[in-house]
Amino acid sequence: MSAPTTSRTTVTEREARQVAEAAREQDWRKPSFAKELFLGRFRLDLIHPHPLPDDESVQRGEEFLAELRAFCETTVDGARIEREARIPDEVVAGLKELGALGMKIDPKYGGLGLTQLYYNKALALVGSVSPAVGALLSAHQSIGVPQPLKMFGTQEQKDAFLPRCARTDISAFLLTEPDVGSDPARLATTAVPDGEDYLLDGVKLWTTNGVVADLLVVMARVPKSEGHKGGITAFVVEAASQGITVEHRNAFMGLRGIENGVTRFHQVRVPAAHRIGPEGAGLKIALTTLNTGRLSLPAMCAGSGKWCLKIAREWSAEREQWGKPVALHEAVGSKISFIAATTFALEAVLDLSSQMADEDRNDIRIEAALAKLYGSEMAWKMADELVQIRGGRGYETAESLKARGERAVPAEQMLRDLRINRIFEGSTEIMHLLIAREAVDAHLSVAGDLIDPDKSLSDKAKAGASAGVFYAKWLPKLVAGPGQLPMSYGAFKNGVDLSGHLRYVERTARKLARSTFYAMSRWQGRMETKQGFLGRIVDIGAELFAMSAACVRAELLRGRGEHGREAYQLADAFCRQARVRIEELFGRLWTNTDTVDRKVVKGVLGGSYTWLEEGIVDPSGDGPWIADATPGPSARENERRPFGD
Repeated sequence: MSAPTTSRTTVTEREARQVAEAAREQDWRKPSFAKELFLGRFRLDLIHPHPLPDDESVQRGEEFLAELRAFCETTVDGARIEREARIPDEVVAGLKELGALGMKIDPKYGGLGLTQLYYNKALALVGSVSPAVGALLSAHQSIGVPQPLKMFGTQEQKDAFLPRCARTDISAFLLTEPDVGSDPARLATTAVPDGEDYLLDGVKLWTTNGVVADLLVVMARVPKSEGHKGGITAFVVEAASQGITVEHRNAFMGLRGIENGVTRFHQVRVPAAHRIGPEGAGLKIALTTLNTGRLSLPAMCAGSGKWCLKIAREWSAEREQWGKPVALHEAVGSKISFIAATTFALEAVLDLSSQMADEDRNDIRIEAALAKLYGSEMAWKMADELVQIRGGRGYETAESLKARGERAVPAEQMLRDLRINRIFEGSTEIMHLLIAREAVDAHLSVAGDLIDPDKSLSDKAKAGASAGVFYAKWLPKLVAGPGQLPMSYGAFKNGVDLSGHLRYVERTARKLARSTFYAMSRWQGRMETKQGFLGRIVDIGAELFAMSAACVRAELLRGRGEHGREAYQLADAFCRQARVRIEELFGRLWTNTDTVDRKVVKGVLGGSYTWLEEGIVDPSGDGPWIADATPGPSARENERRPFGD
């Protein structure tokens, strides 16, 4: 029998929601294409003409990409990293010498000052040769010390830490705990004020870079007391501090070179000067950092798509079955078309979101979240299709293929490595809920009190009046629009006609908004429990965003004379494929198995179907489902291993 888990923090569902809601950015000070899309307003003007980087940024970025490519081709051995499950010290030393640790750090702190666009191109390049190296650089810069300090740090903190992060020190982000994932209200790690310092106690799990890091961003709960507001707070912590123990280096099905572990804090003294922002602002800092930080994962997903396309093209032309290349058989050809069209769309979504982040004209919190959600899901599907195209060779390891004299194509490794992206930095299920919350923000702003059971009758009356005014103006606009006019978006008709796809996006955005409004009217306060419905709403929005980005990118490339005809063909193919998926999702909004699924789940949890589990042997080992994370000194050997030591 499994041992009981101790020291578990219990909070109510309402308390958990309140913590998550308090961490959200409440205001929309800048326009958002995706937010407008979910409201039924197709604001093409916010993304077209496609925003572009300035010449100086392009030159600096291209020069670095050339250096990075040469380094990857000559120094980074992805097969060795996979085989040894470690990134060699000389690779990390070379990345430091290149300045890759400081790609996004301002030059005045010793960084390269690359734009988000070129930072993502660099991650796609590195990730193509070794996803583990891509994860190292991404965790360091996208969610590690540099980004939160850039946005929320004091000048003294920037002066002290950014030069180190730019050239020598690797950073990690520590939020997750053994019994705390996407529900931060149950965070158990504490930071107790002690004079001019804080004392950290607790255990952090899945600390990417944590095994080798020099600096840590740690989220801990400060108890409320006199002179202390308390709440979840962010700290910069020296990884070599007394009382910090890396108790275990985790191993995974993929990303075998990733330095991810379990870190215990016992009475770790952290100066108050190392606190990022005020007490209680930790989750808001984390979520705001992720608004652009989430773009690192779709960057590597787009790079994976490019590799899948290359291998699919080369293999399918070489391999013959029944008298012709397998690519010319429709069953295989449709998979290749999906990979090509989706790769084009993923790069379109990534570059558009990245450039909007660089220009800072738009609020891209939803766009970045959609890019992460869509990129991680579609890259996994592309890799799965590549394995299928390769057949038995797709399932065989690259090392085995090489040993018997064939090209060492790591298709199965790609599939394993990509799987984590559907979990990293917000699982697909959590991303659905996060995006859905932002998508219905306008509705909750005017009508939230109507469906809140704790609000008084007078509050509900006021909310009803406000909602009446809002919906009187909003609902009539969902009836008709440019999507019903045959000549709309005519600028996108160049050989291949993309204007019809944009009209479809405009019409469908209005349909999506009507569906959301109807669901809110039908379920009211129970809307948040309809996670299946909300997930489909978000998936439709993601497809519409990708269609829009693909069309805008195709027109950009046509206007610049860069493969315009082919880009239009790929955009057309992607939009047609996306429309099929969208129509299926709309059908499943109202015709689905959600209700019966809930009944089955209750039966499973209640033990009604245990008879179905008979006839097997469970190979799982003994032990608790969740490890004990009771604070206290470590009883294990410290496995921290900084590079070069």
